[in-house]
Amino acid sequence: MALVTLSEVKPGLKLGSNVETLRGNVLLQKGKIILPKDIEVLKAFMIGHIDVEQERTATGSTNTKGASGGTEAGSVPVIDKNGDHTSTIASASFTAFMEDYEKMVTLTKNAFLSSLAAELPVYELRTQLEALFVHLNQYNVLTFSPRNMKEHDYVYHHAVLCAVTSYQLAQWIDLPAKDWMQVAFAGLFHDIGNNKVDPQILQKPSSLTKDEQEEIRQHTKYGYQILKQAKAINEGVRLAALQHHEKVDGSGYPLQLNGTQIHIYAKIVAIADIFHAMTLEKIYRKAQSPYLVLEQIQSEAFGKLDPSIVNVFIQRSTRIHNGLRVRLSNNQIGEIIFSDRDHPTRPMVSVEGSIINLMQQTQLYIQDILS
Repeated sequence: MALVTLSEVKPGLKLGSNVETLRGNVLLQKGKIILPKDIEVLKAFMIGHIDVEQERTATGSTNTKGASGGTEAGSVPVIDKNGDHTSTIASASFTAFMEDYEKMVTLTKNAFLSSLAAELPVYELRTQLEALFVHLNQYNVLTFSPRNMKEHDYVYHHAVLCAVTSYQLAQWIDLPAKDWMQVAFAGLFHDIGNNKVDPQILQKPSSLTKDEQEEIRQHTKYGYQILKQAKAINEGVRLAALQHHEKVDGSGYPLQLNGTQIHIYAKIVAIADIFHAMTLEKIYRKAQSPYLVLEQIQSEAFGKLDPSIVNVFIQRSTRIHNGLRVRLSNNQIGEIIFSDRDHPTRPMVSVEGSIINLMQQTQLYIQDILS
């Protein structure tokens, strides 16, 4: 490796080690090829010098190693001819994920509509979930959006997304592997009790009366009763249906349980439920910014949701978003260039050569993710 000053940094150099801020956050990762915009980021953080990779020449001297693996400092990165092939593979994998996702939504819809008259087809649902999870690396909770979602199918998309997110969150918090599929079922079935609630109340766009609110709350008990008859699910799945609206401070419903009494599945599903309820388009309400929803979930962690699970959800869901194109609340379009691990919902965004720090400009927020 070679230590070079900021004035010597050229596009095309390859980092030999992580570049960190004064607070210890990783700004640029080892192995990254320096781009012009990265130099602006280094200047913004007043980085004095960086380590870049070197290669040894046949004469024994060393050259700073650029993107092509053996060019002089300042050379332009060479795109490998296999890049298009890699992109094609990734595109095919995402298409497969979308196809299995849509199959899962259809299967869930059929299962829910028949659940009051017939036994839930748990084994069939499990088979399709397993097919979907084969492509789980194609799922990003903040950026995923269903294709051509019909407004009346919101319930089934919500159920499937809660299943996928709950499954992923169970992995992130290191639950045993034997729990992962059961947690997915907990996410899938948590609102199945709504089948017994008057649909006019469920779809009412205006404020609910006290009696209507009480009827809505009964869906947790209805769900537990429906799932008591289902095979191949454990008690945690049933308790998630019953308890996913309980709060760790005891202010939830239907039983006003406190944090130690709420099943871990219910704590996981509660987070997935809130996130997808607010970020999915509804008949009477537009989808909200996923970053604003994360901030609301973070505030709910104090007394309402399990704070340790919330922290993992926010940290992991925002971990790899540098490079995302986003639209800010003032309609400016830019690219996320750095996320502080202490404030992951308030990253730095590069807009037309200027860097906007959302931690400082609190009136702004990320409205939409474009890519």
